[in-house]
Amino acid sequence: MKPIVRLEQVSKQYRLGTRGAAYETLRESLVEAIRAPFRRLRSRNGGVNSGTIWALKDIGFDVAPGEVIGIIGRNGAGKSTLLKVLSRITEPTSGRIELYGRVASLLEVGTGFHPELTGRENIFLNGAILGMKRSEIDDRFDEIVAFSELEKFLDTPVKRYSSGMYMRLAFAVASHMDPEILVVDEVLAVGDAQFQKKCLGKMTDVSREGRTVLFVSHNMTAVQSLCGRAVWLDQGIIVKEGPPTEVVANYLKHSLSTMQQRLWDDASTAPGNDRVRIRRGAVSAMSDNGETTIRVSTPIKMEFEYWNLNPGAHLNISVVVSTEEGYPIFNTGPGREPVWHGKPFPGGLFRSVFYIPGNFLNDGTHRVRLYVVKDQATVIYHHDDILTFNVEDDVDGRGAWYGKWIGAVRPDFKWETELLQEGEPARSSQ
Repeated sequence: MKPIVRLEQVSKQYRLGTRGAAYETLRESLVEAIRAPFRRLRSRNGGVNSGTIWALKDIGFDVAPGEVIGIIGRNGAGKSTLLKVLSRITEPTSGRIELYGRVASLLEVGTGFHPELTGRENIFLNGAILGMKRSEIDDRFDEIVAFSELEKFLDTPVKRYSSGMYMRLAFAVASHMDPEILVVDEVLAVGDAQFQKKCLGKMTDVSREGRTVLFVSHNMTAVQSLCGRAVWLDQGIIVKEGPPTEVVANYLKHSLSTMQQRLWDDASTAPGNDRVRIRRGAVSAMSDNGETTIRVSTPIKMEFEYWNLNPGAHLNISVVVSTEEGYPIFNTGPGREPVWHGKPFPGGLFRSVFYIPGNFLNDGTHRVRLYVVKDQATVIYHHDDILTFNVEDDVDGRGAWYGKWIGAVRPDFKWETELLQEGEPARSSQ
């Protein structure tokens, strides 16, 4: 079968300290000409702008029609650069890319939208960019609007949209314009959980219709459930590709390090956005003897500090603790927190804490995903793997069993055994 996407030794190099744009306006060219003498002077004087970095290096693989490919890797591995090259947003430095079909991209929130145009106008603009006729866009218009759930805001300029509204409309357009190739970066985390689930369901429908999907995500569960093949990138090269379960297991084994405490003191650079910034996350053992190792029987304290930058907001912290493979064990939030639940938050620094009892989690590595939710419905920020921690085994509690204890949890239930009848069981007379 002829591939719908083919990459042959694709490389992308960026020069540090420059924009690296493939195309320039006249104004940019004039500014560049003015800056050039100063840049050459800095280079002669030992400036740092002369360095380069390879975001991609000799990438090559084929994608069959209808295939769903998951692209995984740490931040800075080259995943987004690869999608931008495939989407023709930027040109490769070397190599060859063959695309046999119309490409729709959903990379950064708002990409491809004109901020001064309304949602309605941007639907037609995106369709025209994809090469669709006006009649084709008209046929799909109602379905796009219904999926986005933005009927009330359709004639509002998108510059007034929130990031969640941007994402809703962008995904609705990209997934309903019938592209042969759909390219999706990690943008589905914006918005409420119900719409995220709706988007993932739509991606499954798109793949069943025989269209090709390239999907970048840090959500290993989504990659393993949606994709038929995974590609692991690290420092711009392919480390491994193959069945998602196998590739994800290798990626987690080599990439996941323990981070029991993280601190960002500077609010201007701390992770977050203009609504909330995260200052600190920590997971610690609550042992009576002062031991810091977290064991199966050890109670655990988990705490998060965050700046609320939007006075009057009704905020809610939601935490998902998962296995090393990314399968959720539980989700918790302050639904019964006695002081602030349901009340508006003033601007300032908050701390939220919860406790996990001992004899609950099994041994192994655990991953923590943090969500900040507004009005108990809309995710305004999320952070994958904000913490990771190990739970060590308790030798005393294992009895005579020395193998791996099955399951994600390890509860110490109360058991009772009693003798019902002594002797051999009665035999039937027949």
